[in-house]
Amino acid sequence: SDCCSARLPGRAHQPDAMIPARRMSSLLRAAKAPRAAFGGHGMTVAAARPAAIMLCRAFAAATPPGAPHGGSLVNLISPEAKQMAAQAARTIELNERQACDVFCLVNGAFSPLKGFMKQSEYDAVVKSMRLPCDHLFGLPVVLDVGCTEGLKEGDKILLRWAGEDVAVLEAESIWQPNKVVEAKECYGTSSLEHPTVHSIVAEQGKYYVGGTVHGLTSPKFKYLVHTPAEVRESLPKGGKPVVAFQNRNPIHKAHFELLKCAQKDVEGSTLLVHPTCGPTQPGDIDGLVRIDTYEALKKETEKEYPMFRWAYLPYSMKMAGPREAIQHMIIRKNFGATHFIIGRDMAGTKSTIDGEDFYRS
Repeated sequence: SDCCSARLPGRAHQPDAMIPARRMSSLLRAAKAPRAAFGGHGMTVAAARPAAIMLCRAFAAATPPGAPHGGSLVNLISPEAKQMAAQAARTIELNERQACDVFCLVNGAFSPLKGFMKQSEYDAVVKSMRLPCDHLFGLPVVLDVGCTEGLKEGDKILLRWAGEDVAVLEAESIWQPNKVVEAKECYGTSSLEHPTVHSIVAEQGKYYVGGTVHGLTSPKFKYLVHTPAEVRESLPKGGKPVVAFQNRNPIHKAHFELLKCAQKDVEGSTLLVHPTCGPTQPGDIDGLVRIDTYEALKKETEKEYPMFRWAYLPYSMKMAGPREAIQHMIIRKNFGATHFIIGRDMAGTKSTIDGEDFYRS
């Protein structure tokens, strides 16, 4: 079984979440602890099934099913941001990768984060996949800059994307990270053959700036996007299950057959088709082209499958394998999902030299 539906950890009372055994073990290893679960609660193996499928049980967290990560959905759009923008010591023109992060921050897709990670948060997530408050978090969310000359802690930074002012960052933490350590901990390698390791070492800014983000407006993209609050509003009320599907590639018929099976497997569920459409790795198909395939399938199937919901996520793929799979689960949890489909070699990548899989799953 290449893909199957997994109940989001911290959600289930019953052992009904199915995950391939090799996938579960890699996720648990990535979490660096025997408790790879949301909200600090543990996950235990309950039984085994044929074809390397096993049942897992996640103990119930303090939040009810469908609640955001951390208990409440963050909204960083602030009426005070306009006044703060006038006090900005510097303006940074964001690239698409950074703009995707700002979208996820200001709209709560990265809940419980309230800004770009400060050094203490960054260090904790890199080393243990947990925020200082002990919430699970898969990967760092940082703003990289090439130069910090004239910039000091306490300064306000205006963030601009595509000619529009989108947010103000309070610079609470400025530091030069050890990117070799970040690469080995987050991506399992420091080899520049990994496309994201190459990016963070050779292309991204030398310094990181962290602090609270105050949103002026939600960043806009060349495709229609929906915020977590908007997606949640479109989902059935009453705590009914929602199965989320993440993909960075064009959708095809085999994907759709998988979605139908997952929706049937979780009785009474809504299926949230939620692909990422931001930057991925070199050589991947452009996000707008990927969206065309989803729109075509949506039009073809919407009458027969009214329980499907379709939305697009501006998120920059990191190709971090199991750690990014957990990141995707957290994001979809914030969009209202209770279950998540784990795919074959999810968020995996290949060596740019010999073509070998980095995560071999």
